Amino acid sequence: MEITYKEKNGQMIPELTMPRQPQEKIGKYGRMRRTFLKDHRKGLYNSLLLNGKLTEHLIEVDRKVRGIVELTITKMAQDGGVTEELKASDPMKWTGLMNNLKQAAEEAVIHDLIYN
Repeated sequence: MEITYKEKNGQMIPELTMPRQPQEKIGKYGRMRRTFLKDHRKGLYNSLLLNGKLTEHLIEVDRKVRGIVELTITKMAQDGGVTEELKASDPMKWTGLMNNLKQAAEEAVIHDLIYN
């Protein structure tokens, strides 16, 4: 890495810039991962931050977890008989079942992909 300097008021000041970060927003699971890294994996957190790869890592974790959770919910809904007909006939029951499925899917995935 080459560092360039510029003169300001008779002193040589290094021209340091942070690497460009992705502009995509970090979702729920990415924020959970950031909190975990900050609190429990400080070395990895600082390394990713200093190398400019933290945001990219968090976005990737968020996408991966979201995709797996959605697939798991779909599979569990099919296996459990949670259908569009149930949604039309009893929306409250359907909502309760889908919330339970989402919670179960998140619990199954979060430990391995976020808290690891």
